[in-house]
Amino acid sequence: MSDKKLKQRDEISKEYKWNIEAMYPNEAKWEEDLKTALKKAEDFQSFQGHITDSKENLYDALKAHEDIDRIISHSYIYAQMKKDEDNRNTKYVAMYDKVSSTAAKISSLLSFFTPELLKASEEQILKYIDEKSELKTYEFMLKDILREKSHVLSAAEENVMAQMSEATKAPYDIYRMLNNAELNFGEIENEYGEKVTLTHGNFINYMHSHNREVRKNAHKNMYETYKALINTISTNYSYNVKTDVINARLRKYESARQQALSGGNIPESVYDNLISVIHEYLPAMHKYVQLRKKVLGVDELKMYDVYTPLVKLPNKDIPYAEGINMVIEGLKPLGDEYIENFQAGIQNGWIDVYESEGKSSGAYSFGSYDSMPYILLNYTDTIQDVFTLAHEMGHSMHSFYTRANQPYTYGEYSIFVAEVASTVNECLLIKDLLNKETDPEVRKYLINHFIESFKSTVFRQTMFAEFEYLTHKEVENGGSLTSEWLCDKYEELNSLYFGPYMSKDEYIKYEWSRIPHFYSSFYVYQYATGFSAANAISNKILEEGETARNNYIKFLKSGSSDHPVEVLKYAGVDMATPDAIRLGMETFTKLVDELWDLMV
Repeated sequence: MSDKKLKQRDEISKEYKWNIEAMYPNEAKWEEDLKTALKKAEDFQSFQGHITDSKENLYDALKAHEDIDRIISHSYIYAQMKKDEDNRNTKYVAMYDKVSSTAAKISSLLSFFTPELLKASEEQILKYIDEKSELKTYEFMLKDILREKSHVLSAAEENVMAQMSEATKAPYDIYRMLNNAELNFGEIENEYGEKVTLTHGNFINYMHSHNREVRKNAHKNMYETYKALINTISTNYSYNVKTDVINARLRKYESARQQALSGGNIPESVYDNLISVIHEYLPAMHKYVQLRKKVLGVDELKMYDVYTPLVKLPNKDIPYAEGINMVIEGLKPLGDEYIENFQAGIQNGWIDVYESEGKSSGAYSFGSYDSMPYILLNYTDTIQDVFTLAHEMGHSMHSFYTRANQPYTYGEYSIFVAEVASTVNECLLIKDLLNKETDPEVRKYLINHFIESFKSTVFRQTMFAEFEYLTHKEVENGGSLTSEWLCDKYEELNSLYFGPYMSKDEYIKYEWSRIPHFYSSFYVYQYATGFSAANAISNKILEEGETARNNYIKFLKSGSSDHPVEVLKYAGVDMATPDAIRLGMETFTKLVDELWDLMV
């Protein structure tokens, strides 16, 4: 598909489109669902002031709340996915806007539920659970809500916090508007000497360029733009951190980080273990940087040299059918049942395969509890697309197993484990390809691909996580996040992580200012922990066989029926210890050593 003119959606064969019609064979039912959900939310008001009057009331309120959420989620997801098929289709843009507005109204109507639930004593709730067997389904959820009770304020205070939320999210909204709508990165010359406009979307493509001058100019243009606004962005980010710190204090947490991790009951030791183990293995990262400098043959390695591939993959198209077979081969250690369900998903219309005019870019796994676990791809016959297929099918298989084995209450999985199943698939695929590959150039490419996955997902995200920790500690200790402090601290971390073979770069200290994830504080560390857990699980499956495989399938089936660290233990990984991180770093070290031997 990559060398063909982009098709209109109706020109693509049905076998390569997702079967989204299964969600709403008749779109009149979609309209009906919106009205039903809103009406049920309005009726839900009758529970206000009475949710915990009796065990019957509690059960009825929980069921009604769940029913409303289930209907509106299904209709919301349908509208978004239809819009993603062709963003030029005004019908589905309007449907998406309509369901978004309806969902906001419903959220407001249901907002009293949790605060009122928390007014009851834990003893009373547990008594109701003991007395009414139907409430057993909700026991973990209710206990988890009660776990946070000491951090819930009075009704009046919670009302003030709710009303202030629109204002306190201003730093993120301001940054998003500035970053997406206002910044202009100018023009550069591409590899062919043509003037091209530099954008967020094409920046990484130019950083992958084998033309060093192109990389250098893209790097310079990008960061000169942020440098010009660094004081404004620093002030904005400072208020984002202050908001986190103040909210944590008001809710009686010891720190903003503790509040951020408490939702999933994640021990703070998980965060600390990640940073300390990565520091321990920085020499392996520095050796890879040294290798990159040698292979590129530069006197000084610059930050704009860290993305360009060290190995050019021989040109070879991998058609979709061949890509599917490659993934299936790689995933065979997961067992016959997994493979059968995988193949059934392909055949039953889970995946929207090819790019078309107006279709959303990128890739994702999505769906409601009552739908297929759909996948949006933009497959272009490359090896990277094969890895993307494996990744997104990992998400969808996780959703498939969870929804088949958990009630609606626990039918999703937490962000902390969200990237585990997808990365297990990628790890199994690349290990299978490496075991079979005899072409030295392809083998070098695959090893380098795996190394780069560690670099971008573990080292880089851990560096981000450490930066976030330091910025919040600075404010909690009474310090001020000036542009100078932020840039200097980021530059120190970058030098620490990339090591002595990386030459000083005048622009990298501004990189923090272009990372949107910093406005979702203490989020990015989960990419690194998830990748590490996935590497450990894939090793267990390959080394231990059936027992490890069965434990992993149990994890996939568990959804959010327990806290994420506990759920991961089902797969034999305890993220409260440094073991999984250390095992990942041992894998990384071996890969770097092997690539060094192959290339130096």
